[in-house]
Amino acid sequence: MLDYQFCLVSSLEKVFPDSEPNKLKEGSELSGLIGETISFQLAYRVDYTTNTVDPPFHLKINSAIKDRIHVRSVKLVPSEFPAYGRYDENYITTKPGLFPDLLVPVRDDELKLYPCQWRAIWFDIELAKELANHTEPVIIRIDREEETIWEQTVPVRILQAALPPQQLIHTEWFHADCLANYYKVPVFSEEHWRIIENFIGTAVKNGINMILTPIFTPPLDTREGGERTTVQLIQIIKEGGRYRFQFSLFRRWLAICKRKGVSYIEICHLFTQWGAKHAPKIMSEENGVLKRIFGWETDADSREYKEFLDQLLPELKKVLREEDFLQNTYFHISDEPGEEHKVSYAAAKKLVSRHLADCKVIDASSSYKLYQEGIVEHPVVCNDEIQNFIDAKVPDLWTYYCCGQCTQVSNRFFAMPSARNRILGVQLYLYDIKGFLHWGYNFYNSMYSISPIDPFRVTDADGGFPSGDPFLVYPAEDGTAYESIRLIVLSEALYDLRALRFLEALTDRPFVEQIILEGLDRVITFTQYPHEASYLINLRERVNSVIMKYSKIDRQRNDANEVELRLQEAESE
Repeated sequence: MLDYQFCLVSSLEKVFPDSEPNKLKEGSELSGLIGETISFQLAYRVDYTTNTVDPPFHLKINSAIKDRIHVRSVKLVPSEFPAYGRYDENYITTKPGLFPDLLVPVRDDELKLYPCQWRAIWFDIELAKELANHTEPVIIRIDREEETIWEQTVPVRILQAALPPQQLIHTEWFHADCLANYYKVPVFSEEHWRIIENFIGTAVKNGINMILTPIFTPPLDTREGGERTTVQLIQIIKEGGRYRFQFSLFRRWLAICKRKGVSYIEICHLFTQWGAKHAPKIMSEENGVLKRIFGWETDADSREYKEFLDQLLPELKKVLREEDFLQNTYFHISDEPGEEHKVSYAAAKKLVSRHLADCKVIDASSSYKLYQEGIVEHPVVCNDEIQNFIDAKVPDLWTYYCCGQCTQVSNRFFAMPSARNRILGVQLYLYDIKGFLHWGYNFYNSMYSISPIDPFRVTDADGGFPSGDPFLVYPAEDGTAYESIRLIVLSEALYDLRALRFLEALTDRPFVEQIILEGLDRVITFTQYPHEASYLINLRERVNSVIMKYSKIDRQRNDANEVELRLQEAESE
């Protein structure tokens, strides 16, 4: 016996093996702006009782834009820790199990079949300028023994207008040590550099335009007294009380960032996490021997560390200026200081303030009191604490979420629906947020970096954080990054943000806010928003439609102006 089902579903659907997904209506049109990538899925289920299915099922695509379509299989990955004991109603499940997340290439157009399970194929369509201003049908069909057994057409409308450049500053912390550990390559070997460049390229492709840069091993998520694999871009030679710095590795890192289109550099934290009490691990050559000269044993306000920073920071700034990055470089003092860290953080900040007075300094901190007192001048505030800052009209606000933002707010855990991930774009627009930060682009360690993990098998930092928090990409065998559906959906959120800002430029902000709130009975905040995927899909359809309307008016005006100009030129002749 052989029975099969096929249906198209949106990119906001997570297709689980045991649940029939919500189908797209047949004939549903997908639309997007030039420069955008739009996505959808083919969900399928084949019920059979034999050991194998022969002949196999083959996926075929017929479209004039076929070369712009990328096809991947959605793979299930395990989660032993999908949610904390504290959660809300907006989770798909809180039970451990297998979750659809990993995207890998489909090979030889053959569908991988699993008996009596729903699975999915992911489609991305890159909307290029030469395709603009018309609709292209994309025919998805399934063949078996040269017979078509299922077929559906997706009309894809490419709008005339181009997506404007991203204004949001977006960082997902880049962990170079985790790449060396996973691939078992020497730090900053040629192979490590190749892998680093691949992973940075994937980040930029998905709207991550700031890269955490390890001038020395970042003092992040490290057990007190422990240490992470050394990744230090600045080579140091200590000669008595003086230091010589070599920046060749650092310049190579910046060259990769330029080549891949990174707009902003984020210098790793100058003091340890959660209190700024110690210096980070810093390695130096002394008398021909490489050794650690600062670390957990070094008090943050020690004379030796101050003298080191006094020598390093001016030279670092000089190199950044020479590489044309200083104006777009952000520094950190210490990650997540709370009010209990007021004294130590203030002391650490004072230690470097004269060097960084003309630089941008940000830190993840959600204490409004620390901001009021000027201790943390430019806080990156978690999205469940940001309302106080919004109400106070704090300028140039940044926000972040991580494991602790597990109720009410947007986040991207495996166990959460994709709409909860994508709503972030609307929220960032409504509150004119300048930057978004997350700590885990590719954190392949256990919590506190006690040991490395295999991200294909351990997705929760060895029981440290809910799955979906530590990383957005998976390490492919060839040293490239496999994307996750969470990363693609986050990219869609950024497309939404850019489209909303484009519409505002064509109209005005009250008009765009009216469109966003149309049909809702309350305002959208970071803790209150529509949970349904249909809201986001319908919103983009409305936004796209209005953009086309106003873009058409602008083109007509431009055409009219051109005609008038030609008439004037003809009369003058």
